[in-house]
Amino acid sequence: MPTRQGSADGADQSSRAPGSDPIDSAKVAGRASAEAAVAAAPVPDGSLAIPPDLTAAAFFDVDNTMMMGASLFHFARGLAARKFLTATDLAGFAWQQLKFRVGGRENPQDMQASREQALSFVAGRKVSELVELSEEIYDELMADRIWAGTRALAQMHLDAGQRVWLVTATPVELAQIIARRLGLTGALGTVAESSDGVYTGRLVGEMLHGRAKAHAVRAMAASEGLDLRRCTAYSDSANDIPMLSAVGTAVAVNPDQRLRDIARARGWEVRDFRTGRKAARIGLNSIMGASAIAGAVAAGLAYRRRDRS
Repeated sequence: MPTRQGSADGADQSSRAPGSDPIDSAKVAGRASAEAAVAAAPVPDGSLAIPPDLTAAAFFDVDNTMMMGASLFHFARGLAARKFLTATDLAGFAWQQLKFRVGGRENPQDMQASREQALSFVAGRKVSELVELSEEIYDELMADRIWAGTRALAQMHLDAGQRVWLVTATPVELAQIIARRLGLTGALGTVAESSDGVYTGRLVGEMLHGRAKAHAVRAMAASEGLDLRRCTAYSDSANDIPMLSAVGTAVAVNPDQRLRDIARARGWEVRDFRTGRKAARIGLNSIMGASAIAGAVAAGLAYRRRDRS
């Protein structure tokens, strides 16, 4: 599966070049994600039964919005079943995410640690290896965790001739597999740099999170001729307010309390597909989600290397 990855002989694009202005790593990540998404999306064959609406699109967050729980948590579970990591590895990174969920703010040091561990996971590995693992684990652990209500919202946009993109901090390879399995247009996800089909150990920009998601949506709009005023975005998290604010219509799906409050204040629509029991269970899974579990994935292959040594 194609991945947009900058040249391997340059400096990390999220760093600051001597004597120059600091590079906006969120903007770099957004542009890279949009390029990867466009490159991997299928080319329309002209035989569509529904006339395409070329200037409108929908953007869906994945974790707790399209899928119950965190996609990277499910991916980590799949790695654990394959002896790539231990329960101790998972617990350590779950604690990082718990601190974020309880405190409501991301710790820059924790984000940096997760980023470095995520890079250690992919460095020197083949892109095809991650794609193969993602295909298997989606079928085993994710396919039955899609919210039917959110999937129906996505289908509503498809039926209107609009393109539908996932937007997630999950690695773009896994995100594109989820999108393809759901029959969506494609996905914007975190892009890791690769050279000759092998990961270099650098991200292109940063994880696709927060501001980076908004930049990715804007870059996609510029590339594909979308009118953002006619576009819709869906998310469960207040962290995605930049993305939700970038489009004409914002919808809070299974929202956390902060996003629910903001949606109410701004007049955004709220959709909640959870029952009380299901909400509690998903809330627990989400503790294992997003940036922290990216590190758990890294720990998995580190564990495998130790085990082999």
